[in-house]
Amino acid sequence: MSNIMPGTSPVDTRPWKLLQEQVAHATSMHMPDELKKNPERAERFALQWEECYLDYSKNLVNDRILFLLVELAEACGLSRAMDRMQMGEKVNETEHRSVMHMALRAGKDNPFYVDRKPVGSLVDAVLARMEAFSNDVISGAHKGYSGKKITDVVNIGIGGSDLGPQMVCAALQAYNDTGLSVHFVSNVDPSHLEETLKKLHPETTLFIVASKTFTTKETMANAAAAKQWLLKASGEEKAVAAHFVALSTNKPAVEAFGIPEKHMFEFWDWVGGRFSLWSAIGLSICLSVGYRRFQELLDGAYQMDNHFYGMPFSENMPVILAMLGIWYHNFLGAATHAVLPYDQYLRKFPEYLQQTDMESNGKSTDRNGKKVAYSTGPVIWGGTGTNAQHAFFQLLHQGTQLVPADFIAFAQPLGGNKKQHNLLLANFFAQTEALLKGKSAEEVLAEMGNLSTEQQEFLLPYKIFSGNKPSNTLLIRKLTPRNLGSLIALYEHKIFVQGVVWNVFSFDQWGVELGKQLADSLAPELNGEESRTLHDASTEALIRICKKYQTET
Repeated sequence: MSNIMPGTSPVDTRPWKLLQEQVAHATSMHMPDELKKNPERAERFALQWEECYLDYSKNLVNDRILFLLVELAEACGLSRAMDRMQMGEKVNETEHRSVMHMALRAGKDNPFYVDRKPVGSLVDAVLARMEAFSNDVISGAHKGYSGKKITDVVNIGIGGSDLGPQMVCAALQAYNDTGLSVHFVSNVDPSHLEETLKKLHPETTLFIVASKTFTTKETMANAAAAKQWLLKASGEEKAVAAHFVALSTNKPAVEAFGIPEKHMFEFWDWVGGRFSLWSAIGLSICLSVGYRRFQELLDGAYQMDNHFYGMPFSENMPVILAMLGIWYHNFLGAATHAVLPYDQYLRKFPEYLQQTDMESNGKSTDRNGKKVAYSTGPVIWGGTGTNAQHAFFQLLHQGTQLVPADFIAFAQPLGGNKKQHNLLLANFFAQTEALLKGKSAEEVLAEMGNLSTEQQEFLLPYKIFSGNKPSNTLLIRKLTPRNLGSLIALYEHKIFVQGVVWNVFSFDQWGVELGKQLADSLAPELNGEESRTLHDASTEALIRICKKYQTET
């Protein structure tokens, strides 16, 4: 008999049905007129929290729609779901696991329990070891096999063991004063590791192997290749102990690889991969910016946790962003959602959110084991401003698809060039304003006064912008480790809220497994072993062509 707690299908709730009645009204709204008639809308549809300001006034919503969206969250059991996760219940029900990444950043008064046991002491112990080890590497107390100081760190992982820490290290690059260069290798394509190692020296390189089970195929293939690179230079097996650490729970496999227990950093099955940068998976972050700043990152996330759990839904940043996303995806037909950070340091943020969001809520089976009768999980994509303006903004402004977008920027620059930073911000504000206002036929004609009537008539339809395109604006005082932690946690909670409303299990990822299983059967065949699996005709033909190409010079 199943132990899974049944969920509420959103389409069966009263708020869902009432929201459907609001669609025609919303699509007839003209947001520039709404803001002109009601200037207070800009302040009413905005939230200020610590050093973060969220403006959501440029959305196709009114008070009634926002009220119903909050009611929908309640009707789908969001309050109960939040309580269950916070109490350590096994909300990852298909894998029978708790989901407790919030416990990783809760500080000394850690209130979290798993299986009725407090986890604070476990977290503190690993954090203390991370602090000590990162301090030793940074100071030079931990040396390579030849006695030289470590200068480079290579994080070998994939998925959440790569994207999270890589995104944070890129975001906090301006704070890297440890003297260490941190690199990330994830792709099983050998060129990824080979090109990384070309720039490094075995005597001064430290490898972090990030795999909870220490069996992840791609990660372990790269780790084995890195080990051979080191051994070729050192000539001695004991060099592995000085140059490799493991982020894992599989002690026998770690030690068999040559890594001593003191260099194994544990995290737990209640830490999902895409939510793991706060755990030992964040060791590369500690080595990049120092442990103190890593702790500031944790503190910022913890403060956002308190906001999420402490504020009413109508004043709750993650809830508001989540429910606006539900509104566009399920009621107004938006298939995608763009994330547009106007900061080069956040260049990895859209890619990070792709995995965190799409692996969480890209599901078609609900919590009752039934196929969902509504859309879940929009495609998450984006890029950095101003590069994105010259890449895909044409589609946002004049394309046929509705693409709600989150614009993210920092008011203060990290560098000293305030004038150039203000040019960036001018573009940031201009794009959301342009999406909102568009350009009318009258405005276009006024700009073309020096052209002939014939030229004006020809160009007019191409230069009109309809406007009325929705966006959220998240303006943060400055990019700091603390504010970055809050930003990441904001989106983590948004994803959780949407999963609850869609009635799906956000914390498993069974869709990833099939490809892994098939790859395991195909790899031996490509290496010349007899096929043990019957493939489809297309795949069989592709294997034959591939083998033919491999024998040709």
